[in-house]
Amino acid sequence: MEYVTLNNGVKMPKLGYGVYQTPPEDTERCVLDAIEIGYRSIDTAQAYYNEEGVGAAIAKCGLPREELFITTKIWITNAGYEKAKASIKESLKKLKIDYIDLLLIHQPFGDYYGSYRAMEEAYKDGIVRAIGVSNFYPDRYLDICHFSEIKPAVNQVETHVFQQQKIAKEYMLKNGTQIMSWGPFAEGKNDYFQNPLLNEIGKKYNNSAAQIALRFLLQSDVVVIPKSVHKNRMEENFNVFDFALTDDEMKKIEALDGGESLFFTHYDPKTVEWFMSILY
Repeated sequence: MEYVTLNNGVKMPKLGYGVYQTPPEDTERCVLDAIEIGYRSIDTAQAYYNEEGVGAAIAKCGLPREELFITTKIWITNAGYEKAKASIKESLKKLKIDYIDLLLIHQPFGDYYGSYRAMEEAYKDGIVRAIGVSNFYPDRYLDICHFSEIKPAVNQVETHVFQQQKIAKEYMLKNGTQIMSWGPFAEGKNDYFQNPLLNEIGKKYNNSAAQIALRFLLQSDVVVIPKSVHKNRMEENFNVFDFALTDDEMKKIEALDGGESLFFTHYDPKTVEWFMSILY
């Protein structure tokens, strides 16, 4: 396993297992399978409604707590100092753990300034090892950087071969924040797994397009958390450390970047209206 060192000295695996859209009834099994394969970083969120399944797997896996790296996120309905503070305790309870390795603000809506103050307090109290944000575009990311006492250790954003976040990465690097990818396969959009270039390079290494895409992100210093409910796919996604792409191959994949989201944008008023409909 390869690791990154966050801006506060905490080491984080570069490859983890995500449980977004994993049904709550399947989460415990999936996380146990992932841990058996070798994953040690697990990414969940309050909004996924499966923290309990992750917690059950943590309790049953038999590994010492310190060998696992657990990430969760504060949802916008828990935004604000008091709500966020209470939600952190609730997440700890559901996850059956005494501390969270990485805690993120899930979306930059609601009183996320208050949420961040609650997270800074939790960090100082030792119940969170690192704090950060998710889906913060460069404008709001720079705002929270200047507002906060404890700089975000991570910004988890949509990152894949078709949206490489080149501008966002530049500002994260400048301010000491680690980029973390959600949707490293873009949920198969743009005929992701049939992409001619990814498959051509994959043939050279006897690997799949998915493995080439993950390897590209890892070599681009992006933390990834691919998700699958199938154990064979989990194993495939995990086996990406026994080869390296050449500089020429990296440049060719870099050229796939379209620089735009394949899912949503906060700059679209309709998207923001949808998030506001959750709050009010």
